[in-house]
Amino acid sequence: MIGHRLRAIHRGSPKPRRLLLLAGAVLVMVQLTASAAGAAGSHVGFGFNAPDIAGFPTGEVALTGGGAVNPAGSVHAGGSFSCVAQVDQVPLAGCLAGEGVRWDTETPLLSSTTFKCTGAAGETLKTQATTDQTVVLQSDFYRAGDGNEESFTAKMIVSAVDIAPDIQGVQDVWVQGVGCTDGLVNLSS
Repeated sequence: MIGHRLRAIHRGSPKPRRLLLLAGAVLVMVQLTASAAGAAGSHVGFGFNAPDIAGFPTGEVALTGGGAVNPAGSVHAGGSFSCVAQVDQVPLAGCLAGEGVRWDTETPLLSSTTFKCTGAAGETLKTQATTDQTVVLQSDFYRAGDGNEESFTAKMIVSAVDIAPDIQGVQDVWVQGVGCTDGLVNLSS
């Protein structure tokens, strides 16, 4: 029986050729589907260190961390957080110098936010969108003693480019109610 099939394939029977063509077509479809799925689910990794975020009338915070962003809208990120000087503006109002342990993100990824680096009345309100160079996050901040209950929730921006060209220097990390700084930022896909 096997010999009969081998002879049929060797003689050029149309049935084995159709099967080979069908198998080839299925493989091509699987590759195309996998490529499309991989592109749609690609993640952007980011990391940063910003030890001196300030600009509002009071307060200074230090953040470091990173994570992964899916451009479709999800994010998983976190890192260390510390209030360097007491913050009196919301949403981190009441964070005293030396307090703070960690931060993490709330999903989904924010598409954009408005912000100011100094909080001054004369400063222009800016808008920043999430792009391939910038992530806009809603984050939870934790102090020691609060356990797994967030102490504060605030927006933040981490960018590989200057988000506030109207302010002297480079501003690439921002925390709501605290300000901006020139941090060490890396984004990669």
